[in-house]
Amino acid sequence: MSKFFYKGKIEKKPKHESFGYNTKREAKLGSTDNPLTLQVATTERLHELTAIVAEQELVANITVVADEPEQTAELDVLINKNTTVTSEKTPGRNDPCRCGSGKKYKKCCG
Repeated sequence: MSKFFYKGKIEKKPKHESFGYNTKREAKLGSTDNPLTLQVATTERLHELTAIVAEQELVANITVVADEPEQTAELDVLINKNTTVTSEKTPGRNDPCRCGSGKKYKKCCG
């Protein structure tokens, strides 16, 4: 029996996977499909968070419970996203110096 001989049904890839559709995606947090769940202690704080949610164009279910502490971590995560830090490129050895002396970088500040 040859090692290349295979008796059985060849399973084909489903068509929707070959077109690049993401069938296992989750709904974005803060959208209508997956709203934020926030809990506050006072009605004043409720009005503050409602204004913040409207400004950020998010959807949230906010409840007022006076006995328990606030749970606003989901909103804080969406508002305070990290930004990419870019640094200035260091000049090459033969590039003019950035201090404005007119000399090459390797003779001046390098």
